Amino acid sequence: MPALTAFACSLAMSAASAQAVSAGADTGAPAASDASAALTPDFQARQQALDARSAQNEYEYGVAEHNCYSKFFVNACLGSARDKMRAERARIHAEQMALDDERRAAHAQQRDEQDALRRARNEQEAPQRAVTAAANTQAYEEKQRQHELDQAQRGAQAPQRAANQAAYENKQSDYRRKLDEARRNAAKDAEERAERAARFTQKQTDAAQHKADVEARQKHAAQKAQEQQQEQSQQQEQQKRLQQEQQDSD
Repeated sequence: MPALTAFACSLAMSAASAQAVSAGADTGAPAASDASAALTPDFQARQQALDARSAQNEYEYGVAEHNCYSKFFVNACLGSARDKMRAERARIHAEQMALDDERRAAHAQQRDEQDALRRARNEQEAPQRAVTAAANTQAYEEKQRQHELDQAQRGAQAPQRAANQAAYENKQSDYRRKLDEARRNAAKDAEERAERAARFTQKQTDAAQHKADVEARQKHAAQKAQEQQQEQSQQQEQQKRLQQEQQDSD
């Protein structure tokens, strides 16, 4: 039973391979490479036929091998089936080698034709390339001449630019000198104004203090005069009382 199961699996794999080859022929192999796409339809059909024959050969050998086990001369049957399979495999291999040689020759011919077309196109485009190269060379030379003229013009204008720069620097220096002088004068004026304001404030303070001192002295003098007057009045009153007392005693 295990041998029969293995054989059944082998037959199934061979059948699946044959179906895959047939399906590839029907669908046209969408994921084919550039080399496969370059094959002619004849090469593709012949390759598919060889692949199908190879799969069919393996399948038929598997069937024959399985049938041999039910015959009396098993080994002879197996040998005959194997020889038949190998003979067909050799024929397929020979045809595959011939197909590969033809395909390589076709590819070589195609490359030669493409190279010839490329050379012809290059020769056809050579005059235009020459014209384009000449125009590019002329444009480059013209650009170089313009660059040299610009350089010469800048060199000729260098003294004038230097003079202009010197005049600008002198003007800036004079401007900075006047600006510094104006700043110094402004600072000096501000200082003098501050000093005058301080002196005026001091004078105002001194005047107020002098006025206060005068008023204080006047007030003190008035108080002192009033006290003297009161004292004189008291003395006169006292003298009057003494005189009155003397008169009264006489």
